[in-house]
Amino acid sequence: MRETTMRLRRLDLARAEVDDEVAAQVRALFRRGAVPNATVRDGARAILASVKADGDVAVAQANAKFGGGRADGSLLVPRDELEAARDALSPRIRAGLEQMIENIRRFAETERPQTRVTTILPGIEIERRWVPTARVGVYAPGGSAAYPSSLLMGVTPAQVAGVGSIVVASPADGEGRLNATLLGAAGLVGVDAFVVAGGAQAVGALAYGLPRAGIEPVDLIVGPGNAWVTAAKLEVFGEVGIDLPAGPSEVMVVADATAEPAHVAADLLSQAEHGPDSPALLVTWDAAYAASVEAELDRQLATSARRAILERSLASCAAIVLAPSRDAGLEFVNGYSPEHLSVSVADVEEAVARLRNAGSLFVGPYAPESAGDYASGANHVLPTGGLARSSGALSTEAYGKFVQVQRITREGLAAIRETVGTIAEAEGLMAHRRAVEVRFEDARR
Repeated sequence: MRETTMRLRRLDLARAEVDDEVAAQVRALFRRGAVPNATVRDGARAILASVKADGDVAVAQANAKFGGGRADGSLLVPRDELEAARDALSPRIRAGLEQMIENIRRFAETERPQTRVTTILPGIEIERRWVPTARVGVYAPGGSAAYPSSLLMGVTPAQVAGVGSIVVASPADGEGRLNATLLGAAGLVGVDAFVVAGGAQAVGALAYGLPRAGIEPVDLIVGPGNAWVTAAKLEVFGEVGIDLPAGPSEVMVVADATAEPAHVAADLLSQAEHGPDSPALLVTWDAAYAASVEAELDRQLATSARRAILERSLASCAAIVLAPSRDAGLEFVNGYSPEHLSVSVADVEEAVARLRNAGSLFVGPYAPESAGDYASGANHVLPTGGLARSSGALSTEAYGKFVQVQRITREGLAAIRETVGTIAEAEGLMAHRRAVEVRFEDARR
């Protein structure tokens, strides 16, 4: 057996209680965050200000300066071009996209919220009415690597939710060309408009509109992107809604000796393929097993088409976390709160029941993370940077809101009259009390 050359960084959790440096590393991983640094935030803010002031012209200028524009400088893809791209898809690719759309739709339909009415007391009825968002902007990463899957993950649930108008924004590549499959996917789902722009200027185009092109501002922006997209989404939040700030994609695999090392190595490599800023972590409580995964990584790298990219990514962001026990390993996973979490351990469902913080879990030996990226039907727009502690996957619920409708009769108001008056007096807001009392005064006065 040849010597293994691939050695991942180690983090030994058993040392965290006695070594301040190791404890600090664990804290840094738990609080790594998904928000770009201040320099990127400042740069995105400047681009957005120019787009807000100068609209189409500013977006075109930013495209020319930073990349993402078409060779001819146009900002919109005409509907007939989207339809032509749809019709030009190879039968194999079209069939794959259509199955993906169908599976996303099937799952998204289970998430559609329902309007409900509750009777609090006789004469007091509260309706919680579901209202879809009127206009949504979907950012789909493009440029050097286009992601038609992300376009579908953003558009399909919006359609299920009943969104009125959907605008997609995605950049062209370095030669000013748009990916044919991405355009075909947009044609398949029938988006209302397709804006050619990337980075902060794309977010600005969605948030503020393109007056010359006839594109109105959207009410909500969703979709993954690079640091500039994330920074821009944070800047426009408050003027429009956003799904969540998503940083670099990340994967964590929790595995023990019952897991096939080749599967685990392949899962780590599939995520590392995103780039040198995409963390790929193995959590295990078996040092010998960790070594076997490293050996398998070494073997698979030798024949990988993108070996140079993978090696850089593993060197910069990959690690093996050695836990002193199964319990400690699972608690570390919850503390880290990964975007993607593959679970391949003995008594797997017991472990899954204890894993509360992750964007999406992939359970067992036949659930690779790439299945969720493309075909299982679950959404792959997920919280990163530890935000899985409080946020979940993009879903149908994100594309609308609940409006409270309160219906109160004289009988109902009488039942809470004393409570309103007492609390209003306690807060010193006597006009609040008066607004109730005036309704019970003699109507002839």
